[in-house]
Amino acid sequence: MELEIDIEGWPSGDWEGLANRAGEAASDVAPELSNERLLVSVIFTSDDEVHALNREWRDRDKPTNVLSFPMLERDALLDLATDGPPEMLGDIALAFETCAREATEKGVPLDHHASHLIIHGLLHLAGHDHVHSDEEAEAMEALERQALAKLGIADPYGDR
Repeated sequence: MELEIDIEGWPSGDWEGLANRAGEAASDVAPELSNERLLVSVIFTSDDEVHALNREWRDRDKPTNVLSFPMLERDALLDLATDGPPEMLGDIALAFETCAREATEKGVPLDHHASHLIIHGLLHLAGHDHVHSDEEAEAMEALERQALAKLGIADPYGDR
């Protein structure tokens, strides 16, 4: 999987490296993401931009921490051959102000929270979900924990 990364409105830092490391960790725990043909757009942007995207595409008139826009159904992803032209898996957008506020509230570094949200978004693009059932939520959270552990990041769900 290749990440195309755009950074606007985030403080200076190695956000591109962070996104690539998060992508590798996600691919390690969800092998369907390791297909080299896959392309994912990751946008580090502002609350205003994510708010506009959330309003336009999800009919929710507020910012959120991360949005995922899949372009492949899970079955198509699982059936995707390893040879052939690049295939767009989808887009992920992270909102700086919301991510920074949540990181502060959770008492975690911003880079750890951003890594978690990128992994979360990538798993959504791969067809994983946490909305429809407790079992799906538990399975997705387990994958997130495994990927974050590969990055040396503590379990974000440990305080529940």
